[in-house]
Parts: sequence; C-alpha cells; structure tokens
Amino acid sequence: MNERVTLEAEPRVVADERAQNLRKAGIIPAVIYGQGDNTLLKIENLALRRVLKEAGTTHLIDITVEDITHTVVVKDVQSHVTRGDLIHVDFYEVDMEAKIIVEADLVTTGIAAPVASGLGTTALVLYSVEIECMPDALISTIEIDLGQIKNPDDMIYVRDLPISSGVEVLTDPDAVVVRFEYTPIEEEEEEDIEEELMFAPSADEVEVITKGKIEDEDFDD
Repeated sequence: MNERVTLEAEPRVVADERAQNLRKAGIIPAVIYGQGDNTLLKIENLALRRVLKEAGTTHLIDITVEDITHTVVVKDVQSHVTRGDLIHVDFYEVDMEAKIIVEADLVTTGIAAPVASGLGTTALVLYSVEIECMPDALISTIEIDLGQIKNPDDMIYVRDLPISSGVEVLTDPDAVVVRFEYTPIEEEEEEDIEEELMFAPSADEVEVITKGKIEDEDFDD
C-alpha cells in the first residue's frame, strides 16, 4: 500500500502575488486540479522539494490548505532549464473511490546466470510500465528478478512482472522488459591485443640481428 506524504500549503491570489516575486522569496506557486474548481497554492521551496523527492509521481500526497486536505499525486513539475530551480508544480486531486492510471518504475535485482558466467550483460529495455489501480493500492516501483534469465536466449516480458493485488498493468504484456546481450568478441580481442602491446618490449630494447653473406677471408696457402 502506498504511504501518504504530507505537505502544508497556503492559498494564492494571482492578482496580489506575482509568481516571480514569490520565487524570489523562496515560495513556489502550484495548483491542484482534477476535482471541481482549481485551487491555487503557494508552498515553501525546501518543503516542496523534500516532498517531490520522497513522493515522485506515484505516492499519494495529502496537501492541507486552510484546514482542508486534498489527496493528490504530482502531475507536472516545471524547473528552470539551466539552474534547475523550481518554477511551478501541478498536482492532480484523486478520487479515492475511482481507479487512477500512473507510471510505475522498473528496478532490477539479482543477477542473470549468463552474466555470472561472464558471457555478457543484461539490458533493461523498458524503464516503466503503465498501471491502473485504486489510489490506496498505488505502487511506485516493480522489482524484476534478473535470476529469471537462465540462458542467453531467455527474456523477461511484461507478463512476467510480479504485480501486487489490485494493480493492473496496461502496458503490452508481450513487450520485452529485459534481455541478455553477449559481450562483443571484437572488444575482447582488442583488449587482448592492447594487453600484449602493453608488455611488449620497445624497439630500442630489441637486439637486431642482420642476416647476410659472410665475406670470404684471405688465407695464405
């Protein structure tokens, strides 16, 4: 079950408070939408950053504004292109009685047998999948056990993912999630050649023996 993250916010009146002035004062403008009228907010910068890091886009957040609590998920974060400063955040208010669609990140655990044997590496083809569930059943990540790959030809598909009860994966079940990739032979050969050259003697350390005709010496009869 997805744990709630809490956040305090204050209402914002656009006409009286310019967004640029708020950001200079360490306050970030935000909005809650999805259920009824939009709610404009202003949130302290450091508190907002902490919540965004902890919640990501799949954890439920309880935002309290003037004693009213809104249960939301992060929908969009706008940041400065070069500095990375927060500019604006959109929150989507969820209906606790209706299903929600979000992206769950894929993370790997374990090691594939061919990798343990030194034959190559595993490649993660998909980094997230789309899921649908009730808000209280939201999950942020799905773990993939690479130990399922016993042979180089084995692959892990979306249909092989371990899914929590109450969660439905909407991504194509036949989509490849992880596959094995051999280490290219050329790379191994190049490494061997480089190693040989590393320990080979330099030109001035090699004694050059010239083969040629030995001139006849004069002998007295």
